[in-house]
Amino acid sequence: MRTALVFGGTGQIGAPLLPRLHGAGWQVIAVSRRPQRPQPGVRWLAGGFERCDDLPARVDAIFSLGPLDRFAAWYAHGGVETARVVAFGSTSVETKVASDDAHERDLVARLQSGETSVFATARQRGAAATLLRPTLVYGAGRDQTLTRIAAIAGRLGAFVLPRGATGLRQPVHVEDLAAAALAVVDVPATHGRAYALPGGETLEYREMVARTLAALTPPARLIEAPAPLFRGALALARLTGRMQGLSDAAIARMRQDLAFDATPAATDFGYAPRVFAPDARALGRKATPPDNP
Repeated sequence: MRTALVFGGTGQIGAPLLPRLHGAGWQVIAVSRRPQRPQPGVRWLAGGFERCDDLPARVDAIFSLGPLDRFAAWYAHGGVETARVVAFGSTSVETKVASDDAHERDLVARLQSGETSVFATARQRGAAATLLRPTLVYGAGRDQTLTRIAAIAGRLGAFVLPRGATGLRQPVHVEDLAAAALAVVDVPATHGRAYALPGGETLEYREMVARTLAALTPPARLIEAPAPLFRGALALARLTGRMQGLSDAAIARMRQDLAFDATPAATDFGYAPRVFAPDARALGRKATPPDNP
């Protein structure tokens, strides 16, 4: 039986990956800062990247599903031996490289540094590393984009977008990312490579939001406002402490195409993500039970 060490097992991708590993015959050791309920095939260790007692001396694979820069620092100094590393980064490493937002440029720098470090450490140790870069993640009701949109629209019954939000997007479900993480492990072609992992459908930003609103109960209305009106409404929302996370750079990107080619991932390890069809659960909303017949 092979053993996997998993960082980020309680996160969006970790939740579906742990049962997949168990189902594939892996023994799983997962790290968490908080106590976790027992889970078949999973042994939980208390700790994090800074400190974690009782780590094994060697495992067959390490999966990093959380912040890439923190994992890269741990891996560079960590004492756990492994022949295989699978770590998640983000397509933000490409889409936000020229952002006007200093925080986003800092994110890009940390992602770039993390990727470089993971590949360099793997080479030094004779291990094989693969980096996976998801696009816009959804499916666990914990993302910072679609789940936030659903929460706002659920309260107000509507969501406002600036006109012209036609940039292309490829939202990707967490289950498809978990499947990809497991799929690459035994494929030598993925060694030393980074892959974009887009969703199975490319659609305009406004259409992505429209489908999100349609998944709510009751469905929420999409309002497209002229740019000056939208900027005024956004300024007012910020003054009242709302929409602080929606930067001007993020608004500008609503008009930009952020689409990636899934062909390398499909060719090398059979990546085949689903189309974008969100439901209430995927958006962090309670599903409405069906009416009694």
